Amino acid sequence: MGAHVKPAARRNARTFAVQAIYSWQLTKDNVADIENQFLSADKYEEEEHHDKEPKLSAPETDVAYFRDLFTGVVLNHIELDGKIRPYISRPLQDLDQMELALLRLAMYEMTKREDVPYKVVINESIELAKVFAAEDSHKFVNGVLDKAAPHVRKK
Repeated sequence: MGAHVKPAARRNARTFAVQAIYSWQLTKDNVADIENQFLSADKYEEEEHHDKEPKLSAPETDVAYFRDLFTGVVLNHIELDGKIRPYISRPLQDLDQMELALLRLAMYEMTKREDVPYKVVINESIELAKVFAAEDSHKFVNGVLDKAAPHVRKK
């Protein structure tokens, strides 16, 4: 972990990344188009509660990390799905789309971002699941990642 990494900025990057991944999964729109929607200030003008939400701009959000997570998951989704499959008890296509987005994001961080401790990845994924996924999804996400972590990450 670099000396200048701000946990809140990384958390915000993950928050936007999981939403962008979810959007991509549903629409299969061009990655650059989805990224531009998230980077555009116009997204917030439509929402009444936009003052309370984090902004996808530095220094509040690690924009470079958001881009790495989003594009990394999309480019590696087939490999990531292969790493998720052994730890779930149902077919991947039967997963809720938000659960799939969360698991892809976490698996990307665990396998491609070794600078991020796996416990941080798991904890952040649980918190995102509590915000964005169905009521007990955080338990499912936690279970999958707890089983996967020792096999996909050395530490």
